[in-house]
Amino acid sequence: MKPTVYMEEMDAFTYREKLAKDAVVFIPVGALEQHGSHMAMCVDAALTKAMAGATAEALVADTDGALEGIVAAPINYGYRSQQRSGGGFHLTGTTSLSGTTLIALAKDVVFGLILHGARKIVLMNGHYENYQFIFEGAELALEKARENGIDDVKIQLLSYWDFVDDETIEALYPDGFTGWDLEHAGVMETSLMLLFHPDLVDMDKTGDALYDGLPAELPNYDVLPIVPGYTPPSGCLSSPVESSREKGAILRNVAVKHMVEAVKHEFSGEGDYHEV
Repeated sequence: MKPTVYMEEMDAFTYREKLAKDAVVFIPVGALEQHGSHMAMCVDAALTKAMAGATAEALVADTDGALEGIVAAPINYGYRSQQRSGGGFHLTGTTSLSGTTLIALAKDVVFGLILHGARKIVLMNGHYENYQFIFEGAELALEKARENGIDDVKIQLLSYWDFVDDETIEALYPDGFTGWDLEHAGVMETSLMLLFHPDLVDMDKTGDALYDGLPAELPNYDVLPIVPGYTPPSGCLSSPVESSREKGAILRNVAVKHMVEAVKHEFSGEGDYHEV
């Protein structure tokens, strides 16, 4: 059986051995969400799993195996896509969870890993709207662990795009950066998909008139029921035209480097972590 950091690809005995070495367990949390006509709908889950895998592998290499890394099977559904950060949950294909369901799911997954013996857990978010709900699920799992006499668990929550530094943003967005909320199906996600899953991207589609008028101009408030006309016809909020595999490699390398630093700082006490 091949060596792997992915839990679902391990036999149960290897998994048990890694946990006995106090491995850091990464839980990717994504979504099933439309990403225009140029990309598959699995983007959030697929990218977060890939970024978690790259981070786990880099962590093992950077610490010479002092910190093991395991990537748990991902949570593939996320909270309702918001119009100002994901186009909106009214769009066909976007299949979402309610906040209470995501909280319960995160709680159960985290607590299940704790029962296996995981004590160092990283919830890696890949869907902008998920964060507060997985935070709540993690806190409830910690409370349940304490009720069961387990009080040595530490959980880190992060969104991988927050680890792309300003210098990299300036280099990759020479015409100006609109913010991560409007990056839905834009340069970052498309470039990373070209790196990790090029077979799930069709850049020829980005020349369609459907992609004119981006980035989106949206009100600075939300309204329900959703007003479909506020979402661009493509479902994207910024243009993916300038995306490339090379940019994907830069984004991966920068984010993984800083995430490894953050994980080491929290779980091994090494060095001072400086926010990017």
